[in-house]
Amino acid sequence: MRRAFQILIIILLPIVGAAQNSNQVQLAHEYYNTGQTDKAKDIYEKLSGNPQYIQQIHNNYLNILISAAEYKEAEKHLKKARRYYPSNVYYRIDEGLLYQTMGQEERADKIYTEAIDYAKDNKYLIRTAAQYFISKQLTPYALQSYKAGRKNDQDKTSYALELANTYRVLNQKDKMIEEYLLFATISPSNLRYIKNILQNILQEDEDIENFKNVLIDKVQRQPNQEIYPELLIWVNLQQNDFYGAYIQARAVDKKKKSKGSRVIQIGNIALENKAYDEAIEIFTYVSQNYPNTGNYINARRKIIKAREEKVKNDFPVQENAIRELTYDYRQLILDIGVNTQTIEALRSKALLHAFYLDELDSAIGILNKIILAPRINPILKSKSKLDLGDIYLLTNDPWEATLLYSQVEKNNKDSPIGYEAKLKNAKLNYFQGNFELAKSHLDILKLATTREISNDAISLSLLIQDNTVLDSSDFTMKEFASIELMLFQNKKDSALIALKNMLTKYPGHSLTDEIYWKMAKINLELGAFENALLELQAISSQYPTDILGDDAMFLSAQIYEEHLYDESKSMEIYRDFLITYPGSVYVAEARKRFRKLRGDNIN
Repeated sequence: MRRAFQILIIILLPIVGAAQNSNQVQLAHEYYNTGQTDKAKDIYEKLSGNPQYIQQIHNNYLNILISAAEYKEAEKHLKKARRYYPSNVYYRIDEGLLYQTMGQEERADKIYTEAIDYAKDNKYLIRTAAQYFISKQLTPYALQSYKAGRKNDQDKTSYALELANTYRVLNQKDKMIEEYLLFATISPSNLRYIKNILQNILQEDEDIENFKNVLIDKVQRQPNQEIYPELLIWVNLQQNDFYGAYIQARAVDKKKKSKGSRVIQIGNIALENKAYDEAIEIFTYVSQNYPNTGNYINARRKIIKAREEKVKNDFPVQENAIRELTYDYRQLILDIGVNTQTIEALRSKALLHAFYLDELDSAIGILNKIILAPRINPILKSKSKLDLGDIYLLTNDPWEATLLYSQVEKNNKDSPIGYEAKLKNAKLNYFQGNFELAKSHLDILKLATTREISNDAISLSLLIQDNTVLDSSDFTMKEFASIELMLFQNKKDSALIALKNMLTKYPGHSLTDEIYWKMAKINLELGAFENALLELQAISSQYPTDILGDDAMFLSAQIYEEHLYDESKSMEIYRDFLITYPGSVYVAEARKRFRKLRGDNIN
């Protein structure tokens, strides 16, 4: 029994000792973290003799010794650490750091170089060493590490991404670009990553131009490498140089024999960015050069669509231009016939009849034809139902409108088209003055929907909330909502008169800036640009810090630039805008427009 007890004691003693030492490590760390370095040092010094605890105490203990200029003790500790853990590159580099602190630069350099040479055969050790060098502000040695690893691998693509990031830290942009491009060539999947990285890095016009020139050179030198033309297309698009992107896309299409597909994509981007003339030229090229392909019909339809958007954004909108567009859509359908590709053109034609020519019966007939068409795309069918609901609002038949909206919402739950239907029902309730019901729809849309619809929902919800909280009768808000319905119904002149009356009837009301904004937008669409500017100036002078302050100033600059062609005045306003509203969502666009007007080479 006694012997068994002795054996148990022998077994338990090391365990108890280890537990006590572990507690000592924690205590030392607590002293260190609270600034009691002398107490921490005493414990670390005792523990440093046991290799079991070196890794746990190393960083703190070494920092204390170096801070206290106890270099001999630090040197002794590091030699011990390296002896017990020879493969640990941290300890090798720390030894170099110690000698560098002591002013022995050559000795430190020798140790750093030896650490790199030791690690070069092992990718993990090379990356570990390089990252540790960077963390210690020794980035040139990180660069040296990756280069040594690449040389050892005998592979020019090894560590391309790491080298690019290291050159980025060193601000060596040309070499950084070369390595990022090298990384992109390794795998097609790397291209998206590189685009995201470069989008954040290439902020200055000079950097973008230099990158563009590098790509042009590489396209010429390596014509079979596919990523360079794609990146050249991408960088042109970053500059909104749609023509430049189009030229490159043409070459890509010819090389890949993709029958205009890449060019069509560029045309769509140009159209989305309101570069209507470029979009028309791009789509025309496809229609002329690929007549017997699947892209031909799409290109012809997009030519008309681009012209349509151009006409609709050239104020005041000319009725004869709208009429011509309906003829063009009709001719397209006659030439091709009604099919899955032209039925979208039929829908566009219906909307022109309804919202610009006041030919509601024609529009209703076309939309019903689309809705009843066999094998129609379900989304297009739902969109046509929403259009038909909008037209019923034009004819003051809200009951039919809400039935159609609700059908679409029910059939497309938790999808963008379903959210759009719910938003339309919310707006219908808003037009009718049913604000609580409208807000119940909007509160749902704010949480689970696409960003565009979410923003619209938030904006309308705030409008209702801000302008009904102090008006228990909601009378003024209901009057404003009814005017918004007039605008939806394209009754601009009547809406303008009603808004002017509201300014007289309700001076100083919280809706005043909204009223001025609506009046400015109406006058803009009517081509009364000077009147629009007066109303925008009223917002800028009376409500500069309210939600529409930046909108008003930015739109003023746009009117001077795009409609009055006063470049000097628009530049002045853009400059003031950048100073007054540095956090506005329009800042990037305002800066780009200002630079363009100033004559900067942004393409």
